[in-house]
Amino acid sequence: MSQYRGRRTAPKRSRWRASTPSPPRNPAPAAEQPTSTNTPGPTSTGNSTRKATRTPSRTPSPSRIQVWRSWLARNGVLALGLLMVTAGLVLLTGVWLDQVPAELSLAGSVLIATAYVGALAARTGARPLPLAATALVVTSAVGFVDSEPLRTGTAVLTTVVAAVLAVMVTEPSVRTLHAVREVVIAMSVAAIGGMAALGFSPLLSQTRYEYVTLALALVTALAFVFRLGAGFHGLGRRGLVIVLVGSAVVAVSLAYTELLRRYGSEGMLEQAATALGWTRDVFGAAPRPLEVLLGIPALMWGAHMRARRRQGWWVCAFGVAATTPVGHGLVNPAYSMGEALLMQGYSLALGMLIGYAVIRADLVLTGSRGRRARRAEEAAALRPEPPRYRPLQ
Repeated sequence: MSQYRGRRTAPKRSRWRASTPSPPRNPAPAAEQPTSTNTPGPTSTGNSTRKATRTPSRTPSPSRIQVWRSWLARNGVLALGLLMVTAGLVLLTGVWLDQVPAELSLAGSVLIATAYVGALAARTGARPLPLAATALVVTSAVGFVDSEPLRTGTAVLTTVVAAVLAVMVTEPSVRTLHAVREVVIAMSVAAIGGMAALGFSPLLSQTRYEYVTLALALVTALAFVFRLGAGFHGLGRRGLVIVLVGSAVVAVSLAYTELLRRYGSEGMLEQAATALGWTRDVFGAAPRPLEVLLGIPALMWGAHMRARRRQGWWVCAFGVAATTPVGHGLVNPAYSMGEALLMQGYSLALGMLIGYAVIRADLVLTGSRGRRARRAEEAAALRPEPPRYRPLQ
């Protein structure tokens, strides 16, 4: 045992010694004490609890002057354009009624042409103010430079701009009645532009004027629709058929009219003149075939289709076949103002009947039959577009 005397051994721990309790795994959170006396909270008074409430501050309602100022800040250009069109229309109407000197007709035409150029630029996403200023300078030069080519060219451009703008200001129409409204608006815009073109007193060949303005308006409308419809990708099979059929109708109608005028026999020309004269004597005017068969139905059907498919823009492009002849009838010296307006009224009525038939046939062929099916289809037609006074892009 001597070999173990000098060694120290660690004392043994008792197995019955109380061990220190370990802290719990999920300790309960300690009661939070309020750190700030400014924070509103419940205060106990006896057995009731009362919450501190704040009275909301009332913001003063804007006055009527402030409302008008904010509206002008947002829509100042629109208000200026409407004012110019209204002033120009008043001047031209006064000249027509012999209540205003004839020299002021040029001023009215300048105001309307400038406003139309700015409106078309704004609608298609361009800069309206620079283009409107350029149009104001060019149209005002007609009054200082007495040039027949300048007056004629200004009248042609005014007719083209009015015809294209009349198509561009239309909105998608869910129902047929809305499509009728859009056609009436488009024809009214084109009629005001035709009066402005007449105010420039152009000296032109009527046949050449009709061909040039219709061709320029159709090309311009198709160019704008190419941008709005996402190029040829948005054309589709239906749109391709529409473009081909519309182009064929325009080409055939113009070619037939020109061939009949140049190479038609004397008997055939005499019969056509006799029928036209009888219609004008009995009804006061004769409708235009191109408007009735193509222009107004295309504009009406296109506005109805645009609420459902973007191919409707390609149909609306052929609506210039209805808006361009409005200026033709007003500028033509063979027609009086009353006869020209009556002719557009007849064309509008007959064209709307054909447009209604085309819309009904389209709805039947696409599967919506019956009143309930039509209402369901109208509720599902939710393809939005900006309003007529906002840019399309």
